[in-house]
Amino acid sequence: MDLFNPEVVRDYGSVFLYGLAITIMLTAIVLVLASLLAIPVALARMSPSRSIRWPADFYVEFLRATPLILQLIYIYYVLPSAGLRLQPIPAAIIGLTLNYSAYMSEVYRSGIQAVPPGQWEAASSLGLKRWQVMGKVILPQAFRIVLPSLGNYLIALFKDTALASVVTVQELMFSGQLIAARNYQYFTVYTITAFLYFAVGYPSALIVRRIEAWSLRGWTDAPQRHK
Repeated sequence: MDLFNPEVVRDYGSVFLYGLAITIMLTAIVLVLASLLAIPVALARMSPSRSIRWPADFYVEFLRATPLILQLIYIYYVLPSAGLRLQPIPAAIIGLTLNYSAYMSEVYRSGIQAVPPGQWEAASSLGLKRWQVMGKVILPQAFRIVLPSLGNYLIALFKDTALASVVTVQELMFSGQLIAARNYQYFTVYTITAFLYFAVGYPSALIVRRIEAWSLRGWTDAPQRHK
């Protein structure tokens, strides 16, 4: 008896592709939202005001200290008892965004702190206000510093979307579980699932490595690497 049954691909190929599409969509949306939310959180944690810094500290430490799967379950299954009911995909997006924004805020904070202090002084001497210095001088440099780390979070997020299955989102992993429950072809189903994750995740990892090398060598050196 053959372990791999090609009929599963024929019968359920569209289901696998639908799950993969949902996974990619979740990854893209959450990465954008978490990246945007992480910046104000990072700035709040660097604020000299305790009333601003402490809530941000609690936000980051709480989300980092509790499992992502628990956060997703709480948002989808517990909040309805308090009158807040969310559909599966919005619940997954919110849970993943909150979790990843906490981790990514630390990446941004370290990137901002890595910018030489002289950049602040030089920009301030030109008469720029503090928010202008941050937006036009510091953040662009910090983004270049943290870009490789953000790329690694992209790969991690792509895999962590599998946890959205606990809130009934039919992403790739959940699609595989549904198919396996129907035909009991576990080897075939999960082999296909693993292949699809690899087919997207591995090229993404290669791109991240290229970006990391590009960032280390400087933006101006990038064209020379293709010669």
